[in-house]
Amino acid sequence: MTRIDKNTSGAGSAVTVRGLVKHYGETKALDGVDLDVREGTVMGVLGPNGAGKTTLVRILSTLLAPDSGQATVVGYDVVRQPRQLRRVIGLTGQYASVDEKLPGWENLYLIGRLLDLSRKDARTRADELLERFSLTEAAKRPASTYSGGMRRRLDLAASMIGRPQVLFLDEPTTGLDPRTRNEVWTEVKSMVGEGVTVLLTTQYMEEAEQLASELTVVDRGKVIANGGIEELKAKVGGRTLRVRPVDPLQVRPLARMIDELGVTGLAGTTVDTAGGALLVPILSDEQLTAVVGAVIARGVTVSAISTELPSLDEVFLSLTGHRAGTSQDTETTETREEVAV
Repeated sequence: MTRIDKNTSGAGSAVTVRGLVKHYGETKALDGVDLDVREGTVMGVLGPNGAGKTTLVRILSTLLAPDSGQATVVGYDVVRQPRQLRRVIGLTGQYASVDEKLPGWENLYLIGRLLDLSRKDARTRADELLERFSLTEAAKRPASTYSGGMRRRLDLAASMIGRPQVLFLDEPTTGLDPRTRNEVWTEVKSMVGEGVTVLLTTQYMEEAEQLASELTVVDRGKVIANGGIEELKAKVGGRTLRVRPVDPLQVRPLARMIDELGVTGLAGTTVDTAGGALLVPILSDEQLTAVVGAVIARGVTVSAISTELPSLDEVFLSLTGHRAGTSQDTETTETREEVAV
């Protein structure tokens, strides 16, 4: 078994991608993507529909060959060493891929045997995962009788049969209700706690904030930003000053007063009626000083004053030009990928 020295694939990186390119006709699904995922972390890959997220996952999981570039996962080259690589990864796609005619237990047992586990080990592993994902009571029922959330949990359990070092999750909570989504998040956090490295594609900003330690934003097949969540928020720029007077009746007069200050570049203020606070978009320290100074000069007693970075949804909007979960084109790259594969 040939193995690429880790020093050539990025020290401490479980996944390393350099200059990855993939075309579908005239469309560049991936256009020179670079990516590093540190061992034992969750890398969130964000992007609008058609950005190339699913293409990236398919290449890294050996389901699709790139046109050019290089990618390694735990030291194995995705093109030259696909068989070795498949033994150390797990994959959960956008839709549950279990055999609906088979009971849940048999689905897991079959996958265990396909991964060369002995009959005893495959049985033991199936039992362990059914219990872990709260599916023991439904173990003997056909998967076709499972709810959407149960199928998703069974799909996750299937991806964990071989104790993967790297787990690829391609929009794993699409269509799930909030309770089931939280259950999936809990399991992903548990996996990471056990040392699994996760690459997660998602359009849910809350999901990215819950799970990811680092983010990569892709659009039109290119990486347009990467870094920690707070780092990306800081890069986008802009803060919001939140002022909460002790007397809620002072909020609106204070808002009018700040709007009348005439501070250069200061956008209009917003009143948070429910929170009894005033929200002021701040682009510079000079603006911050002017607004705080005006509040003090007016003699307003405040119970709290703080600055907040943009939300992750606002970061996504700033970087891509549209909000998460929307598509610029009627026919997305992801749809074309289905035809191509």
